[in-house]
Amino acid sequence: MVAPPVEKKESHGSAIWREVKGLLWVLVAVLLFHSFVAKPFYIPSESMMPALLKGDRLVVSKYPYGWSWVSPSFHVFPHWDGRLLGKMPERGDIVIVTPPGQSDDYIKRVIGLPGDTIEVRDGRLVINGKPVKSERRAPVMVPVDANVPCGIEFSGFQVETADGKAFCRLPIVRETLPNGVTYDTIDLGQSPGDNYGPITVPADHLFLMGDNRDRSADSRFDLGPPENGLGGPVPWENIGGRAEFITFSLDGTGQVLNPLSWFEALRSGRAGTSLRGHKE
Repeated sequence: MVAPPVEKKESHGSAIWREVKGLLWVLVAVLLFHSFVAKPFYIPSESMMPALLKGDRLVVSKYPYGWSWVSPSFHVFPHWDGRLLGKMPERGDIVIVTPPGQSDDYIKRVIGLPGDTIEVRDGRLVINGKPVKSERRAPVMVPVDANVPCGIEFSGFQVETADGKAFCRLPIVRETLPNGVTYDTIDLGQSPGDNYGPITVPADHLFLMGDNRDRSADSRFDLGPPENGLGGPVPWENIGGRAEFITFSLDGTGQVLNPLSWFEALRSGRAGTSLRGHKE
């Protein structure tokens, strides 16, 4: 009678290494997904109000424009010109962009395409010599919270309702681009970016602006301190992806060590909001 084979016991070290390898494969899969398919993005500033509030979390898709050196989440690739399977964004798309020579990601709206002449006159946008259709709308009432305190940037715009709730009451101008995409901008009055250009967008470049026109460091402003803008039209290979929709939004009151506060900090009514261009 043949004795059954003796099962070899896995050593403690081998078991640990097996678990580590499994975790590494999961990490690689997540990084590949973030770099080439989609990734979450956090809104850190007020430059894209009213569409996006500080504290919004959203999904950015990586594939609509093809891939470039900024596609990996940590920008680990060396710079190269152009895009793999590249496609030019459309006017009105909200995109993430890495300013030339830098590693931080901004989020802005595509205003000008290659060959366009862009100008701003007294705060009004002009494309190819024609003023963009603009219309005064009712002010937007943004609830005041820790992430939108209606502070120095919006001095004089805070109001209180009869029930004692505080809001930022911000003046709105609705713009409609030549392709029909329409969106709201905030117009706080005179600012350094109210007169710009004209400038012609070079080949394979894009002109980007924030919707909060008087508080946005965008293509109208120089790179680096003190303006921290985009330095004019940006190369299309510096576009990292397209904003798709808001997943959830936090008002800034959450505490890391208090899980209950995470739910209390959720802003209602923002999850699922599409960020794709709406056409008239």
